[in-house]
Amino acid sequence: MVRRRLSLLLMAATLLARFPPVLAQDDGLIPPEPIETSQAPYPTGGEGNASVVLELVIGEDGRVTSVAVARGREPFASAAREAATEWRFSPATRRGKAIAAKIRYEVTFEETITPDPSPDLAPAGDGPTGEADASRPPSNVIEVAAEEIARAPSVRSLRRSEIRRLPGAFGDPFRAIEVLPGVTPIVSGLPFFYIRGAPPGNVGYFLDGVRVPYLFHVAAGPSVVHPALVERVDLYSGGYPARFGRYAGAVVSAETTEPRADWHGEGKIRIVDAGALVEGGFLDGRGRALLAGRYSYTAALFSLLSPEITLDYRDFQGRFSFDVTDRDRLSVFTFGAYDYLSDTSADGVETVLFGSEFYRVDTRYDARLKSGGTLRAAVTAGFDRTRVADGRNTRSVLVNSRVRLAEPVTKDVTLRAGFDMQLDDYRADERRYTDPDDPDTAAYNALFPPRSDSAAATWADVVWQLSPRLEITPGIRVDGYYSNGAKAVAADPRLAVTARVHERVRLLHAIGVAHQPPSFVVPVPGLAVANLNGGLQRAFQASSGVEIALPWDTTANVTGFTGVYENMTDTISLNIDGDPSTRLPRSLGAARGIEVYLRRSLSNRIGGFVAYTFSRTTRSIDDQHRPAAFDRTHVLHTAASFDLGSGWRAGTRLSIISGAPRLLPLGFPTGFVDSSDVTRDPVFYRVDFRAEKRWSFTETVWLSLVVEMLNATLNTDVIDGNQVGPVTIPSIGVEGGF
Repeated sequence: MVRRRLSLLLMAATLLARFPPVLAQDDGLIPPEPIETSQAPYPTGGEGNASVVLELVIGEDGRVTSVAVARGREPFASAAREAATEWRFSPATRRGKAIAAKIRYEVTFEETITPDPSPDLAPAGDGPTGEADASRPPSNVIEVAAEEIARAPSVRSLRRSEIRRLPGAFGDPFRAIEVLPGVTPIVSGLPFFYIRGAPPGNVGYFLDGVRVPYLFHVAAGPSVVHPALVERVDLYSGGYPARFGRYAGAVVSAETTEPRADWHGEGKIRIVDAGALVEGGFLDGRGRALLAGRYSYTAALFSLLSPEITLDYRDFQGRFSFDVTDRDRLSVFTFGAYDYLSDTSADGVETVLFGSEFYRVDTRYDARLKSGGTLRAAVTAGFDRTRVADGRNTRSVLVNSRVRLAEPVTKDVTLRAGFDMQLDDYRADERRYTDPDDPDTAAYNALFPPRSDSAAATWADVVWQLSPRLEITPGIRVDGYYSNGAKAVAADPRLAVTARVHERVRLLHAIGVAHQPPSFVVPVPGLAVANLNGGLQRAFQASSGVEIALPWDTTANVTGFTGVYENMTDTISLNIDGDPSTRLPRSLGAARGIEVYLRRSLSNRIGGFVAYTFSRTTRSIDDQHRPAAFDRTHVLHTAASFDLGSGWRAGTRLSIISGAPRLLPLGFPTGFVDSSDVTRDPVFYRVDFRAEKRWSFTETVWLSLVVEMLNATLNTDVIDGNQVGPVTIPSIGVEGGF
């Protein structure tokens, strides 16, 4: 039988007993209260009494948006988790404002032995039962920290439940960011983006706070992380929180799922690759282990279809966590990826077109403090390698350490602070059979000498709830850099303001400064420019917007943004003349525009969105001014997804992208180039579709057949007058889980 002892008196007593006054209700924090909590049935195959601790995230609408088993054994863990997905709460509030909150909730199971009326009359097989007894009080809330799930004004988030239903994304969390406002693809269908005018090399990619050198496998492949491991992807288009730094553009941050103690998994087989994930607990759920990976068998396919092409990619992820106490957790998270693409000529000479790999091992300690705060301390080791011309390799070994603290100071103020340090050791193979006095060799050695780069930072911001309707977050980040004998220091102030002018209307403002060492237009693993003498890249970013909660679970957002990018190095390849003494060309960039975002979550029975960006991005070098090479004035994405019933779901997406300007040679014409006089490539559009048939065999076991296609219209993009593609990706796959 299940006991669900949740009473207001016990909940209040738990709060006051386990937390100091800063989290008591006199600070304006009111925890979630249950409205609908269906009983978890005693599971088949269960024996004896059991207790399961769940970590629930309660959304602003009172729905349970995330369920993780913190502790408990099977089959009880799965039974409790399944029941929790249907529960409803009144949302947590802070000074009258509804907030998303996290609670720890205990579900207890008790085995009941049905008494036999007579030993002689007892039927065979009678024994333990798990019938619910309504006279019993509900399960026990053992902790309500009401931890607010903070949303920065400049962030837009996508959760896995809607990512997997997005046509053309193939369920990949990182590929889905293409549809968000402010994102401009270099080539439609390929995973390299400008974000509010910042090139791909100025966009930082993070997975659970660990820097990732690239997001996607070669040849328009999937993302380098198994989709089932990613709970949410956040895009910070500018003015991001102080904990993010060393990127003068934007930040893409993915958060992994909470470790689960119940055994579960899922797999996927497609035409070109296969992947799987499995996770479970041990030691009564105190320990949890996860293993995931993906492997492409395209090498075998190409050997039959195009023997001259070799294409191979794979990735893996592993995670081990152990709850030392109810508040302390140790974890080891490791992941990596390998990519290889080459072309072999008729005479047997192989040319490597792309070859990269990276690996990370992150060891971390997480603590939930008695004051209601959180602490994370972590150390990361990594290895990156890229194959470059003439069969040479560039490689780097990195070590990173970071500490992050979030601590409520008063009832209205939360302090977030931390520091991080990183060491990168770069090495590159020497060019074979070359004259050391050759200018090209000298330029190469000057750009990529063997060296050790280092960086250290300290940061802090304060989330200050001035009133139930006004919240400000001032912050500061200070970074120090060292590379090849040169040093640099940068201070990055940040400010975010959220004002609720109506219960359905919020005003969102963000402004900030960000610095970054020199970089390429596209990031290359194991390869970085060794030149701080010209200074750091610097970005000044600001945005203001309004967000309106409309009927039918629909949200509308209109944002205006502006950005100035100084000392940019994305034009590095334009002026190198072979003279190693030539200072690398730096450019001045600017971007401004308006973003419109209307959405209803794709996880609803009928969902969809419209995302439109109107912008202008320019670059200036010396006295020459022109639109940026990938300035696309209009970018429109619209999609819809429908639950057709009987396990069928279908969706489609339309993307319309205006053309980029035709490149003009440097030095001609001189002076400012009016964007209206620039010849542009034609408008590109494409249609994606997705159809799925899902079979559910039990509450947890399911199987799906998915047919999906990116660029079903087979349209070709045009870059600088040259046709590219069509970049089209058809996919037929079978997915399943338990």
